Amino acid sequence: MRARALAAATVAVLLSTGTAVPADAAPPTAVAPGVTAPCPKLPTPAVTRPPRPTPPEPVPGQRAVGGEALATPGLVVPPGTPAPPPVTATSWLVADLDSGAVLGGCGPHEYATPASVQKLLLAATMLPKLDPKQVATVTREDLDIEPGSSAVGLLVGGRYPVETVWLGLLLQSGNEAANLLARLGAGSAEAGVREMNAEARRLGALQTHAVTPSGLDGPGQFTSAYDLALIARVCFANPTFRRYALTERAQIPAQPALRKRGFQIQNENPLIYDYPGALGGKTGFTDLARHTYVGAAERNGRRLVVTLLGAERRPVRAWEQGARLLDWGFSLPPDSSVGRLVEPGEVSEDGAAATPDAGAAVAAGRSSGGAPEWLGGAVVGGSAGLVGLLAALLAIGRRRRRPRRRAVQWD
Repeated sequence: MRARALAAATVAVLLSTGTAVPADAAPPTAVAPGVTAPCPKLPTPAVTRPPRPTPPEPVPGQRAVGGEALATPGLVVPPGTPAPPPVTATSWLVADLDSGAVLGGCGPHEYATPASVQKLLLAATMLPKLDPKQVATVTREDLDIEPGSSAVGLLVGGRYPVETVWLGLLLQSGNEAANLLARLGAGSAEAGVREMNAEARRLGALQTHAVTPSGLDGPGQFTSAYDLALIARVCFANPTFRRYALTERAQIPAQPALRKRGFQIQNENPLIYDYPGALGGKTGFTDLARHTYVGAAERNGRRLVVTLLGAERRPVRAWEQGARLLDWGFSLPPDSSVGRLVEPGEVSEDGAAATPDAGAAVAAGRSSGGAPEWLGGAVVGGSAGLVGLLAALLAIGRRRRRPRRRAVQWD
């Protein structure tokens, strides 16, 4: 009742200032309780894959991080906007890297396995800690990776600049490079994984749990399209990461003491070659995760990121699905939003505000329309922002009556 009264008061205030309330206005797709809008899907070929792991029990507060409208297994897009292109991914999200506005998504908070896009969490955690000029010596433990999985070709006893190792990680998706960087940053690969999980919690990526530094599959390893966008936003805020992500080729130095010649590696992310304004990203694949992808691009001063999980490469490769979703995102008005990316430290592990003052970050994301972009996943500004505000206030009332479950602890 309190939420309804507050909504009514808000309407009265806005009407008194001359803001119209259209009778046919609609909230973002999938906001209505009990209604799930289907995601546009491309037909996919039959594939053989290991059994899907059982995800953790969902925590309602975690699923609503970034806005109530994001707590859906289906499609959520701003009202009145063109439908997004069909893809094979089981979940995806498009967001603005600068404002943090979420432009749309499919099952944004659904659990999925990450594959090598998890290397972005490693980068977000360790890149600020490591000196790129430091020379690291590879140990036998660093090469403890799944046979046949992606590797740069680092040698036991080889000595490599840390910057070269980062390039091997991001261009060639080297799993041994991931082990080495985790060890350098935390003392061991296992300690590096613990720091990665702590960083995920700090960022508000509450559905992310790393088991390996590289993204090689492990029991209990999960993420979500929303979490990946939080992690990618931190990565792309780092100028060193942006330089690495756009590097087309790099030289792995010779190892005279081991009598091995140097060789060249190339960036495996086709987006940087074929998409105008590309900023880079990361590809991933395991038999369990299928194809995963994170990509970012800039157009007319606007920087967007797309995250995909559980995609198939036919009939359209994962990076091309990402490119189509980026095109869709760039076609939307700049003030479009169905939610927002939270700021680091803003939410606790149950999805609630970490402190009473955590709303300061929300205020920083206000648009010229005067309404915070996260409210109810609404389109901010004008009459659409009003509708989202009312939906949010009613949703808050519903959420207060909902019993809260304890956060799942994986560590």
